[in-house]
Amino acid sequence: MSEPTASRTVTVTNPQGLHARPAFLFAQLAGQFQSAVELVKDAERVDGKSVLSILTLGAEHGSMLLIETRGPDARQALDALVELVEHEFSTTQ
Repeated sequence: MSEPTASRTVTVTNPQGLHARPAFLFAQLAGQFQSAVELVKDAERVDGKSVLSILTLGAEHGSMLLIETRGPDARQALDALVELVEHEFSTTQ
């Protein structure tokens, strides 16, 4: 039996892009879930729980990112991460 998976494409709307603070917030939130989290930009795939890996994407304002989750809480992880990106990495909504 395969693990549950979920994915969604988001656009980085944060004016400064996915720089150090947003990358930290993304990885920190991703780390709260059991599921594996990967970010894909163009042909590059990285671990969504690693700040340094996320930074290697060089995701600027307007970049399209595919968020993929795999594991027991894949849907919950995806929903939370998409919300974080869509709210420009604001932790106070």
